[in-house]
Amino acid sequence: MSTIRIQTTQNVTLEYEIASAGERVLAALIDYGLYAVWFIGWGMLNSNYHLAPAGRAGQVIMFLPTTFYMLVCEVFFNGQSLGKKARHLRVVRLDGTRAGLGDYLLRWLLRPIEILMTLGVAAFITILLNGRGQRLGDMAAGTGVISLKPRAAARNPLAAEAMLVEGYQPVFAQAAVLTDHDVALIRQLLYQGSRQENYLLLNDLANKVKSVTGIRTDLPDLPFLQTVLRDHAHLVAVGAG
Repeated sequence: MSTIRIQTTQNVTLEYEIASAGERVLAALIDYGLYAVWFIGWGMLNSNYHLAPAGRAGQVIMFLPTTFYMLVCEVFFNGQSLGKKARHLRVVRLDGTRAGLGDYLLRWLLRPIEILMTLGVAAFITILLNGRGQRLGDMAAGTGVISLKPRAAARNPLAAEAMLVEGYQPVFAQAAVLTDHDVALIRQLLYQGSRQENYLLLNDLANKVKSVTGIRTDLPDLPFLQTVLRDHAHLVAVGAG
């Protein structure tokens, strides 16, 4: 599977697998399934209880949630619709900065052309041919859709320390406050969470580390934990030297 490298504003290089066209289709099917549930529920409400407005007003209210669903989800769920969340996918900016309203808005504005008017064919072909998994909306916004599933190299709990190179510059100096017991526990839970693809465990672990160290960062949980381990290993080695 193709990968992309993203240099974050904290000078951390993250390598992600590009979400495949198949994964994006599955995520979209989940989202459209939610549309179907909404339409069925609306129809039942209207036919059984006659609580829904009739005529043009009723049509506007019926289509309003599905019209803005993708935009609202990506804005408030950090680049994820419910379908993307279920498939562990996320929209990110390829320059490493945090995606914002303007980026999500550009993607949303081009959806009718790429997806609705062509039944998704234009978007699917563009994703396959682009090389970075981008549809036209992504290309306009400078975004891409990545897989958040841990890559094979990240499953080794010692991978973070093994990646240390000469001249390495720590990202989080606060990692020095962690004890050997803390680091051993982080390494163990990181391995367990990565191997089992337990993203809730990784999130809880990342939040605990941030609480203990006082670190504030927008890095995803897995790269954050790996960076903390690298920083701690470097700081301990420098201190011992």
